[in-house]
Amino acid sequence: MSHNNQKKIAVVNDISGFGRCSIAVSLPIISAMKIQCCPLPTSIFSNHSGFEEFFFDDYTDRMQIYIDNWKKLDLQFNGIATGFLGSEKQIEIVGRFLKDFKNDNTTVIIDPVMGDYGKPYATYTKEMCYEMKKLVSHADILTPNLTEACILTDMDYSETIGRKELEKIVYLLSEQGPEKIVITGLQRGDMVTNFVYEKGKDIKEISTKKIGKERSGTGDIFASIIAADAVNGVDFAKSVNKATEFISKCIVKSIEMRIPYTDGVCFEEFLTTLKSD
Repeated sequence: MSHNNQKKIAVVNDISGFGRCSIAVSLPIISAMKIQCCPLPTSIFSNHSGFEEFFFDDYTDRMQIYIDNWKKLDLQFNGIATGFLGSEKQIEIVGRFLKDFKNDNTTVIIDPVMGDYGKPYATYTKEMCYEMKKLVSHADILTPNLTEACILTDMDYSETIGRKELEKIVYLLSEQGPEKIVITGLQRGDMVTNFVYEKGKDIKEISTKKIGKERSGTGDIFASIIAADAVNGVDFAKSVNKATEFISKCIVKSIEMRIPYTDGVCFEEFLTTLKSD
């Protein structure tokens, strides 16, 4: 019997036991959208690093052994989605993983978690930025925020960036490989906008009203819905709109339930509303 009779997405990210982010978010969301989620852990946290204290176990040295056993099973993936990668070595391992497992029936979704507010994260070195640029060449779909998009294209960051500059950025990114790109979380007064590029189609801007402060895991929710929809053949702009609306109602409910910001959003309240088309 084949192990490949059901749609599968491999998700490369860390596991956080508490705080609703990374694989802990991706697994239930992708599963709810009728796709098997296969985690490839990069590290294990008791709770994410936004808390004052946390347990952390680096999984880098065990990733290749883990992957090699997937090879023995002859696993084939309809999608591969990558999130935060914590070192140059991890990015290199994921690059090899994509070369080994991507085929004509695989959609690669890369969320290049590198920085925010115009600066790379403190742990992100120049070498890691260079390796991430190489990794992007494997992507079919790319979901950077503005900071990450600027790092990947060597463009200057500005909170008030205009449409012409955004168009230049997505065109530069598309030249690196991805045919579908969404620059997420652009701040436009009391609105948050997603800038959606798809090769051969008009650029779209999908906006929603800004609600409360930022919460952990919303990017993981967004990327997971995009990944599942891509494998299910859903129109890209429709998928971005679905993810945006889903996150918005989860944030509203989280505020109603007085969920701390560190605890992410209570997506469980609406998980059964997610559709596979």
